[in-house]
Amino acid sequence: MTQDALARLSGVPRSTISNVESGEGNPTLHVVSALAEALRLSIDELLSPPWTGSEVFRAADIPVKRRGAAVVQKLLPHTIPGMEIDRITLPRGARLTGSPHRAGTHEYLYCECGQLVLHVAGESTTLGPGDLVAFPGDQRHSYRNPIHATAVGFSVVTMTG
Repeated sequence: MTQDALARLSGVPRSTISNVESGEGNPTLHVVSALAEALRLSIDELLSPPWTGSEVFRAADIPVKRRGAAVVQKLLPHTIPGMEIDRITLPRGARLTGSPHRAGTHEYLYCECGQLVLHVAGESTTLGPGDLVAFPGDQRHSYRNPIHATAVGFSVVTMTG
């Protein structure tokens, strides 16, 4: 984006933007706020140093919980408010009872392989590889593998504030 375009979007003079960009300026909070809003960033994102690298999490460091025959891996090593992603592995015939989440929560279940049957509030939905179902995560629910092959699914939960 050019300085002129940013000046138009933010209402900040182009000369001020030039000084900020070159590191010669000492912008006020009002200027920083206007630039962040124009760039659709939080002030924290605007002022933070750029992320310079990737962070690798080895399999041995990823939290794994065994719940009966089911294996649940937490796939978000950093806390992200309002979100959970789990990889669920169910051997043949296994069942996993989910915990209802807060009111207004949405859950998405993706079947990677095998077959998963989702039971939510008295209704059942069967998923095959590549199928996805969205449901209210604040309802009682469970997952079941009705076939002989191992089933793998991914659960994404988005929580309301």
